[in-house]
Amino acid sequence: MPELDNIDRAILRLLAADASLSLNDIADKVGLTATPCWKRIKRMEEVGIIKGRVAVLDADKLGLPVSVFVSVETSDHSAEWLARFALAIAETPEIVGAWRMSGDVDYLLHVVVQDIAAYDSFYRKLIAAVPLRNVSSRFAMERMKDGALPI
Repeated sequence: MPELDNIDRAILRLLAADASLSLNDIADKVGLTATPCWKRIKRMEEVGIIKGRVAVLDADKLGLPVSVFVSVETSDHSAEWLARFALAIAETPEIVGAWRMSGDVDYLLHVVVQDIAAYDSFYRKLIAAVPLRNVSSRFAMERMKDGALPI
């Protein structure tokens, strides 16, 4: 992994805040011309530091105001079970984030749905897809921060 200098970090902060900035805008803000700025961005893409560029959408305005954090525990840690679980995660659009955890919870899922009935439907599909020992849901009351990485 290449070392990042202050200019690389400044570029990353700008892209994380607004990926729609033009190359010229980024270059101006970090004190470079377009070509060396582009080369730095390209290098960071090639090594995987920049994984992609996305638009941040407003879930409420898109009719998906319910955010649920789902803790999943399983008693089966076989490769077959994990493959089925990974497939279920990949094929379920309501799951917008998924992590394998340490501690007393095996997996943590971030689920976004339109209402409680939609969550219930999601839940029923999840438990039908793979056997689970325990599922615990926590409904977010308010999004207090949704920020970029501390670069």
